[in-house]
Amino acid sequence: MSDELPYQSGFANEFATEAVPEALPRGQNAPQKHPLGLYTEQLSGTPFTAPRAANRRTWTYRIRPSVTHRPYEEISMGLIRSGPFHETPTPPNQLRWDPLPLPDSETDFVDGIITLGGNGDPAMQTGVAIHLYAANRSMHDRFFYSADGELLIVPQLGPLRLHTELGILQVAPGEIAVIPRGIKFRTVLVEPHARGYICENYGLPFRLPELGAIGANGLANPRDFQAPVAAYEDREGEFHITAKFLGRLWSASIDHSPLDVVAWHGNYAPYKYDLARFNCINTVSFDHPDPSIYTVLSSPTAVPGTANCDFAIFPPRWLVAEHSFRPPWFHRNLMNEFMGLIVGAYDAKAEGFLPGGASLHNCMAGHGPDATTFELATNADLKPQHLDNTLAFMFETSLVVRPTAFAMNSRILQHEYFECWQGLKKRFAPEAIAGSM
Repeated sequence: MSDELPYQSGFANEFATEAVPEALPRGQNAPQKHPLGLYTEQLSGTPFTAPRAANRRTWTYRIRPSVTHRPYEEISMGLIRSGPFHETPTPPNQLRWDPLPLPDSETDFVDGIITLGGNGDPAMQTGVAIHLYAANRSMHDRFFYSADGELLIVPQLGPLRLHTELGILQVAPGEIAVIPRGIKFRTVLVEPHARGYICENYGLPFRLPELGAIGANGLANPRDFQAPVAAYEDREGEFHITAKFLGRLWSASIDHSPLDVVAWHGNYAPYKYDLARFNCINTVSFDHPDPSIYTVLSSPTAVPGTANCDFAIFPPRWLVAEHSFRPPWFHRNLMNEFMGLIVGAYDAKAEGFLPGGASLHNCMAGHGPDATTFELATNADLKPQHLDNTLAFMFETSLVVRPTAFAMNSRILQHEYFECWQGLKKRFAPEAIAGSM
């Protein structure tokens, strides 16, 4: 896919961009009269008094201010759900789903969002919602924003062209995009169909994880994140804004495109990242390391080391551990793990985990490689091995992910998932050691 859009590089940096010369004021943020007749509007993603390192805000200079819409009216939620999640009891079972079918009828990005589960409460600004999306129609005169949380979009099939208030991002499978809380956008499909995953983060904005003993470099590097440059729409007509607010959907009519920002500066902006640029850190001696070393982005909590949500990936990489069981080992976790697969196969599962599919292993649910993978790994010749044609990811959250009624009752739920471990038979043979002494 060619990508000719201009971008700015860096993560959470102070950007400055204008689509028309002199649209960006010099020397002050809000002059008495803008030389081009634009309106000044600040967009704050954190409290005004947040520490400088965590403060997120952007000054925009737009054709009309954001208040120029008709009143919002509630509309149908479809299959979008939001915290608190209490539709159905949450089982302690391991859960897995097939890919979401592509729609037959005309379905845009918003109408194609289906919630699998989540936790927390957007009103309390904690937790996440985990959605799937499948669409076959672009959004031309409809715009969307979430006041509940930022949207981490992980395409699995088909690129998306995201027209946002602050510019345009094109994101394809193998890349991610983050749309901050409150920023309006519309999606244009580059191909006939698009499908993927969304993590709606109610908590603190995603940031790069601390590197600690790794040192100054590694994992995702700040310069590889890209923000859009200013690109405005000066269109008038009949438009609608769909807002997600306190878990419900609302719609307001507006007589012009709300994507009319001509210039902006700040650090509260959409961004994209190519997952192929992630620099994996791995063992070069023995033992499979904790998956935390694959963290791309993290939404922290007040408890050090405990994330509201971590976004981790499992990309192509070398495996060289000696005398070791190389796939992820069996484990039970205080955290809660939702996994998706973008392409290829995941090294801990021989079958059943498909691109576009998903799995959920909640707090203290035992999980790990299936029986076939275990047999292969315990008998493998431990030469250096390059894993290719694979890209899986994980949303790991400190709160239990509560499935929706759709997730528990849909045809895409794999009721037989538990069977992949039933071939793990008793192997205990103390006499083997006794006989060798």
